[in-house]
Amino acid sequence: MITLDLILPDTRYPIHIGHGLLEQVDLLLPHLPIPKAAIVSNETVAPLYLHRLQQALGARGVACTSVILPDGERYKDWQTLNLIFDSLLAGNAERRTTLIALGGGVIGDMTGFAAACYQRGAPFVQIPTTLLAQVDSSVGGKTAINHPQGKNMIGAFYQPRAVIADMDLLETLPDRELSAGLAEVIKYGLLGDADFLAWLEQNMAALRQRDSAALQYAVRRSCEMKAAIVAEDEKENGVRALLNLGHTFGHAIEAGLGFGAWLHGEAVAAGMVLAAAASAELGWLGAADVERVRRLIAAAGLPVKAPAMPAEQWLKLMSHDKKVEAGTVRFVLLRSLGQAAIQAGLDTSLLERILLENS
Repeated sequence: MITLDLILPDTRYPIHIGHGLLEQVDLLLPHLPIPKAAIVSNETVAPLYLHRLQQALGARGVACTSVILPDGERYKDWQTLNLIFDSLLAGNAERRTTLIALGGGVIGDMTGFAAACYQRGAPFVQIPTTLLAQVDSSVGGKTAINHPQGKNMIGAFYQPRAVIADMDLLETLPDRELSAGLAEVIKYGLLGDADFLAWLEQNMAALRQRDSAALQYAVRRSCEMKAAIVAEDEKENGVRALLNLGHTFGHAIEAGLGFGAWLHGEAVAAGMVLAAAASAELGWLGAADVERVRRLIAAAGLPVKAPAMPAEQWLKLMSHDKKVEAGTVRFVLLRSLGQAAIQAGLDTSLLERILLENS
């Protein structure tokens, strides 16, 4: 097992990465103020892992309740979030009852937001069950639900007490979900580590074949990078915005097609191609660099073409991006492969051209 520490001005917490961690409840117990927990999962993950976690905690005297949510991005809304509150209240959950997120990014985001709100703040722990959640969404304290007009528009910064990434849980992950997680892994190489990017190019086949050592290294390196960035900028006032490479375009895809039509990682993958193309238009990347991005994303089993949407729809959806400042959409682009930067505003004709050429 590898343990990383995310250190913030007001708190710090461990990120445990390894095999067979689900039932190692000694990793969990220090983060439960009282021996009561509410496990939040979904209809796909719960039949696989919920009973094992409940049994392990129960054997150590922890009283557990659970709430099982429907599975899918389209359920990341107020109505589904309220099911968590209903369950907590029905079970007489206290302010010190720990919420445990057992699932992918949707479950992690909603559990964290519920914890931030319940009795004005309850503790919570992340046990991510998808690659995307292990490398990205479980770390850093971003919690949210979607609005029909934009992804993750309603939420809070609220840090977990711990993140427990059990690599064994990826064994049941469908291939499409694994590829979606690889999009976020690729993002880290593109935005800040050219050596990691080269490693990904050499090891993409092993990652897709679920090679244990390759996957664990990819998770560790991604978490190292995210932890360092979040430690520097917890509330996304500066460098943390770079973690949104591909996301301005990607979130527009998700909202435009309807949440759940494309997986988040698929939308981000196409968004990173668009970001690379825009970077080339500005003279920051060469044509060979853009092709290198396309090849790696395709090798991960991800889309390199965005869906066709009218230009005015793209522009409207991107205007709801959380990086909009003073009415201007700020894009995360690439100065070079391995170095990202914020660009405030892009010419509409440039945007229309890259959208036409890459969809």
